[in-house]
Amino acid sequence: MDASSDQTTTGFVARVEDASKDYGSGPGRVTALDGVTLGIESGRFTAIMGPSGSGKSTLMHIMAGLDTATSGKVFLGDTEITRMSDDELTVLRRRRIGFVFQSFNLVPTLDVAANIRLPFELDGHRPSAGQEEWIDHLVAALGLGDRLRHRPHQLSGGQQQRAAIVRALATRPDLVFADEPTGNLDSRTGRELLGLLAEASRTSGQSIAMVTHDPVAASYADRIVFLADGRVAAERPASAPEEISAFMLGMERAA
Repeated sequence: MDASSDQTTTGFVARVEDASKDYGSGPGRVTALDGVTLGIESGRFTAIMGPSGSGKSTLMHIMAGLDTATSGKVFLGDTEITRMSDDELTVLRRRRIGFVFQSFNLVPTLDVAANIRLPFELDGHRPSAGQEEWIDHLVAALGLGDRLRHRPHQLSGGQQQRAAIVRALATRPDLVFADEPTGNLDSRTGRELLGLLAEASRTSGQSIAMVTHDPVAASYADRIVFLADGRVAAERPASAPEEISAFMLGMERAA
């Protein structure tokens, strides 16, 4: 964990308190989040589920400092980030948060090795010996050892996603946000990705928050949070895909 990180006193690596997010104003105003209070538990794998328009991506963006809440408070560890400047948020994200996006977001002109080390370069330092050892472990675990000198266009979709995961985990961030990470992957590669995220949480204590609409993906998590109409509708512990599907269907029928 980065030396600048707070030791949280709440057990949550990130949390929002009574957070709301409105887009627009007047009659055309849209409320994406409506008074949400939620914490992401430290060292655990949390899935955030909900139908399109439920507010799950908005919630993730606000927790990650990629967007600002209209009202309420946002914390990373014990640091309130609600009113941080853009420059402060950029540094905070770089040092304490990792991202795995559906679109990979690899830099096309850099090879895999350079993409993986990009967070260190942007922060103005090289990986330490311990961090290099961790990167080597991740590269080996994800089978990228013979792809380090390849550029993204020379990789399959699954290999690009693996490179993005190594980059996200390389700095051992406080929290990794994964936004529909299996959306562009075939089922086998998707299962491998989810297994690796679950293993990072289980064996390394990595805190992970994953936005998904897929019950199979959510079944890899320790905890599942369901959103509906911008509010937290329910929570469940680790569950099988069939149980999650049945639960979501029940929520839709009750709506």
